[in-house]
Amino acid sequence: MFDTAESAVESAWKRGLAPDPILTVDDWANRHRMLSSVASAEPGRWSTSRTPYLKEVMDALSATSRIERVVFMAGGQVGKTECGLNWVGYVIHHAPGPMLLVQPTVEGAKRVSKQRVDALIEASPELASRVKDPRSRDSGNTQLMKEFPGGVLIMTGANSAVGLRSMPVRYLFLDEVDGYPGDADGEGDPVALAVQRAATFVNRKVYLCSTPTLKGFSRIEAAYLESDQRVFEVPCDHCGAHSQIQWRDIKWPAGKMADAAWHCPACDGIHPEYRKPALLANGRWTARAEGDGKTVGFHLSSLYSPWVTWGEIAQEHHAAKDDPVRLKVWVNTKLAETWEDREGEALDAEGLMARREDYGPAVPAEVALLTCGIDVQDDRLELEVVGWGRDEESWSIDYKVLWGDPSAPQLWDELDAYLGQRFAHETLPDGLTIEAACIDTGGHHTLSAYAFCRGKERRRIWAIKGGAGKKPIWPKRPSKANKGRVSLFTIGVDAAKEAIYARLKKAGPGPGAMHFPLDRDAEYFEQLTAERIRTRYVKGFPQRFWWKPDGRRNEALDCRVYAYAALHGLLSMGLNLNRRVEALPKALVARQDAGRSVASIPSLPTPRRRRMAISSGYVR
Repeated sequence: MFDTAESAVESAWKRGLAPDPILTVDDWANRHRMLSSVASAEPGRWSTSRTPYLKEVMDALSATSRIERVVFMAGGQVGKTECGLNWVGYVIHHAPGPMLLVQPTVEGAKRVSKQRVDALIEASPELASRVKDPRSRDSGNTQLMKEFPGGVLIMTGANSAVGLRSMPVRYLFLDEVDGYPGDADGEGDPVALAVQRAATFVNRKVYLCSTPTLKGFSRIEAAYLESDQRVFEVPCDHCGAHSQIQWRDIKWPAGKMADAAWHCPACDGIHPEYRKPALLANGRWTARAEGDGKTVGFHLSSLYSPWVTWGEIAQEHHAAKDDPVRLKVWVNTKLAETWEDREGEALDAEGLMARREDYGPAVPAEVALLTCGIDVQDDRLELEVVGWGRDEESWSIDYKVLWGDPSAPQLWDELDAYLGQRFAHETLPDGLTIEAACIDTGGHHTLSAYAFCRGKERRRIWAIKGGAGKKPIWPKRPSKANKGRVSLFTIGVDAAKEAIYARLKKAGPGPGAMHFPLDRDAEYFEQLTAERIRTRYVKGFPQRFWWKPDGRRNEALDCRVYAYAALHGLLSMGLNLNRRVEALPKALVARQDAGRSVASIPSLPTPRRRRMAISSGYVR
């Protein structure tokens, strides 16, 4: 593929280095960009008047601008990727040359090509006439390569060093850079590798955009801080002062969050949601740093989005504020700000032990479903059953060690019987069964674990292995384990551990809170808190990793990670956890709304646990 791309680049050199027409990306988009009904909520002709803050970003990406590097640190639903797609269309039609578009992964690049780039080309006649349909015999185009007169667009993932160093490019589109891995196939920072591809072009353009992630590890924040740091200021209807729209200035009448409005920080003048379009139309970008003259940086939160109201953002904050995991996502994606994590902070095992509660053996009334995580060791299986309630509040239901030889069938028969039992519940007469279980296959007795999982996907007993780095807790799809002939799910253990540790710091009931019964001993909590986050530098770039002191056991943490991954597996299948909670007896819902913990609930008669075959109920 890349040989073809290089020949296209070679033929594009003369045209790619020639003077460009006097036209900006903004001009091009307003004249030629058509939004597809497949890829856009508002199909039809593009109009920058809908998102006027994008004009200056697109102007900086234009061939008429001397700017080389454009940085856009933005929240969700503001148009940062659409801005880049307008640039792609502009390059194909008006300023052709070799272009590289980088997504966090190769799979992500394929998805963007199919859902966004193909839709861009097919919906805009000026582009469709220049880029041949890859299905035609003589097109030469593929899913990840689009040739056009005078240039070529190559798409790849930041996890592919081959893709990043394949060809010289004039244009470089680095999308969602905070999702890039710390290292590309052992060859170094993927952003640095990609930027080297543009070094030979004097008239190069580099566009970096992303929502930010962790402070100190955010590529987009680091790039923004090296720019002239522009913010978008809007004029007050009352005093005329220009100000940035910030979260602290979004206010609402008591009990009327949907009526949230922006208050001018200079005079406290109130601007209801319906004034937002006028505010944006008259806004301006203001630089807050000097910059080097070649790099511009833009910071824009979702508070500016025409598709999200201030009331909706306020409601999302209200739902997330008590859960550090959800609040982190809200800060990143809505405020476009980094989340500050205190690295290496040790969790207090004794403090967690002191928070144990008096519940069980029946499953607490707040629990709507059960998952299980199983860790395989040389001489035993360790497992934890976790109960889940509203907003992922959790209860440790059982922790068990099954002793035996994992290479022999007897131990797995014992596990099978355990996973098939029904657990007595405080308010549900029929109790609950384990709805999903994850078994680690990445270490000890891999083939035995595969053999146990084979044929059990309908029971949602999943073979998993841990994957470090920037991976989602649950993958979009499994891979086939060649030796085991089972579907193997690679789970994001780093993300799961970060979520668990953040929630362990939360005391009391509420979203994300973690509850433990009185029979969890000191060893359990020592294992649960065994690991720490540390930083190492790889070729000059910081990378976070989880570290366990020598000699410390961490089976309890692993089991909790796998049980949490099982919940995410159910969520990926369409489970609505809160709806499941709402289906519990009404007396329970009223009790939860009162905010009382399990320990304060009057004890109910406890039915005996009994074993029976697992049900095959559907995920609702």
